Amino acid sequence: MFLEFIYPLVRYFTPVNVFQYLTFRGAYAALTTLLLCYLLGPRIIEALRKLKVGQSIRDDGPRTHLKKGGTPTMGGVMILLSIILSVLLWQDLDNPKIWLCLGSLAAFGAIGYVDDYLKVTRKNSDGLPGWVKFGAQIVVALTVALVLYFFGGEGITELYVPFFKNPLVDLGILWIPFAVLLMVGESNAVNLTDGLDGLATGLLIWVFITLGILSYLSGRADYSAYLGIPYIPGAGELTVFCLAAVGACVGFLWFNAHPAEVFMGDVGSLSLGGIIATVSLIIKKEILILIIGGVFVLEAASVILQVLSFKLFKRRIFKMAPLHHHFELSGWVETKVVIRFWILGGLFAIIALSTLKIQ
Repeated sequence: MFLEFIYPLVRYFTPVNVFQYLTFRGAYAALTTLLLCYLLGPRIIEALRKLKVGQSIRDDGPRTHLKKGGTPTMGGVMILLSIILSVLLWQDLDNPKIWLCLGSLAAFGAIGYVDDYLKVTRKNSDGLPGWVKFGAQIVVALTVALVLYFFGGEGITELYVPFFKNPLVDLGILWIPFAVLLMVGESNAVNLTDGLDGLATGLLIWVFITLGILSYLSGRADYSAYLGIPYIPGAGELTVFCLAAVGACVGFLWFNAHPAEVFMGDVGSLSLGGIIATVSLIIKKEILILIIGGVFVLEAASVILQVLSFKLFKRRIFKMAPLHHHFELSGWVETKVVIRFWILGGLFAIIALSTLKIQ
């Protein structure tokens, strides 16, 4: 909005020229979301308390979590509102990639909102039936995948793998189910990770910073040619979107840090996981995102392995899944688990960025 209404004034006031720069708009988009979260946070938390929107705690989880019962949830609404407002202010709204990301964010967020609402009204951890929730995620993911397949431009179905300069294979029509699987998987992986105070929020900061850097590089013909990565016209605008998400997560972490005043809820985790996958599909980092969000992958894998092991062999691999609960039950205090997982998330981000020149 600022770009559309303020930048034309450059002919009269040259300093306005800064609005054309992605780095300037990205920085202020992040500051805007951070400020919105900081200002809106106490009001939203108080409103959630009055509405008695409290988190229900699993009976089979770590006993230390029982005291968290009743803590306001659905705090992800704070993140979504701040991102949407900031994006509308600082983005180039003529870029269709931005509207696709906003649509993906809102649609996955709507699924999470309904799931959270049912949990708090029923006063237990049972939200949407599994098949309904999964089916809704598939519908949203399929919609995004079809839009990208038909309008994403040349090479959208090509699959790039880290350490290889050229696309490894052109998936063709099979790219659609692959994209759906990635979006649904990433969305649920973030949701599974959101089990400790600040855990998922801190990891998302690493992921969005990395995606912001990759979006900027992918949207520059000179940098992408130098690095040997695919040039994606218009992808640079996603830098602003990703930095807005960084600011929102930092602002939310102010209230979500241990001991948490509010939880993200499915409305936050499903939407942010979905948008991570959407951005990675647009900039052709479908495989690299598995490294960038390596902790999310480990958390999801621990649940899959636990279920398979118990069903096939009647034995559990971990004391409890997801993985962060295993370490809690092994004697690590919650804050130690969170900080060590954050460190691991940072290492994954560094490894992912290092692959840009190792190809």
